[in-house]
Amino acid sequence: MATKHTVAILGPGGTGGLLAALLSRSGHRVICLAREETADALRGSGIRVRSRQFGEFTAPVEADTELREPVDACLITVKHTALDAALTRVPPTALGDALVVPLLNGVEHPAALRDRFRPDRVAPAVIRVESTRLAPGVIEHGSPFTEIDLTGDAVPRPRLDELAATLTSAGVTARVLGDETAALWAKMAFLAPFALLTTRYGLPLGDVRTRHRTELQSLVAETAAVSRACGAPADPAQALARYDAFAPAAKSSMQRDAEAGRPLELDAIGGALLRAAGLHGVPVPVTARLMSELRAAGH
Repeated sequence: MATKHTVAILGPGGTGGLLAALLSRSGHRVICLAREETADALRGSGIRVRSRQFGEFTAPVEADTELREPVDACLITVKHTALDAALTRVPPTALGDALVVPLLNGVEHPAALRDRFRPDRVAPAVIRVESTRLAPGVIEHGSPFTEIDLTGDAVPRPRLDELAATLTSAGVTARVLGDETAALWAKMAFLAPFALLTTRYGLPLGDVRTRHRTELQSLVAETAAVSRACGAPADPAQALARYDAFAPAAKSSMQRDAEAGRPLELDAIGGALLRAAGLHGVPVPVTARLMSELRAAGH
């Protein structure tokens, strides 16, 4: 019998709700941390998932507004724009020896989390999934995959391997990568051009890569240059090939947030890219112009 773990999920939205339901379904104890009304809904009805990959199922979870006991891991699955407010639900003294696993976009949050929690327990992760919260405890999982790369240069490797095994047992494709910087920048290098261009022009990726291809190429080159300056390998040609292979109707999560009038992760993605470029003296004129235009548009 595999070891059963207790996992807290901070922010049971599209991503967090899916992971909470999968972990609960595979026999682990799950505590979702959310606002009172969301916590009430989860306690009463559990989490209902409609998924291309996993089918339809409902899983029971515990829920609270704040973590009150030690857990094995705390997955942070809020948007960057909600991070500071959400972290008040996780008092560092309550965590015990837990791994703190942020599944956030961007590259700057691990340092902030290490200032708040035990630095050798912060394990940044990258997730590839398309999942949406339709209502509290109602999740629609659209992608035929759910993949997580776990990292954490200072985290004991056995702890990362154990969490990867826990996630894998729940149906997630999870692996441990040895280079935290490379893992975070690999996601950033793909996400930044995709998010900034689809949001700036209000177009799906298929239109962006044909009508605004020169800008896409420039952005990919700029992002790759910053990534390399930060110590992470980057291949612009490979990145362009990935965009060209994507479904033409694909939209970035930032574009979806803009369409819905939600706060954008503009600073966590574009802002972080500009700050890293400035730190290393890398010129990024196209990124800077797009950021100025997005901010001028009120984002």
